[in-house]
Amino acid sequence: QVRLVESGGGLVQPGGSLTLSCATSGFVFSAYAVGWYRQVQGREREFVARISSGYTGSKNYADSVKGRFTISRNNAEKKVYLQMNSLQPDDTAVYFCQSRHGSYDFWGQGTQVTVSS
Repeated sequence: QVRLVESGGGLVQPGGSLTLSCATSGFVFSAYAVGWYRQVQGREREFVARISSGYTGSKNYADSVKGRFTISRNNAEKKVYLQMNSLQPDDTAVYFCQSRHGSYDFWGQGTQVTVSS
């Protein structure tokens, strides 16, 4: 059974940092890309970052987070991380990790990130 479990969200002041984790199980982790998405209530879920499969893992970022967020993966731990720096109120959202297997997307339950003074 494929599972993705996010953690690490919380309340942070503008300019602060957080690191999100996505723990996975139920599939050959190194063989699949994993992405991070975020959603504000009432809006569509939007892409944040993606890291490809394998051990070198090419990375893609949304323009809104380039230079501030870094995605990484640890294949031994079966985890993906999202290091978020210089956080701004517009980054407030529920953050989800995602992995596509064939034509099906698996999602975690999400973790809330709130950027506020």
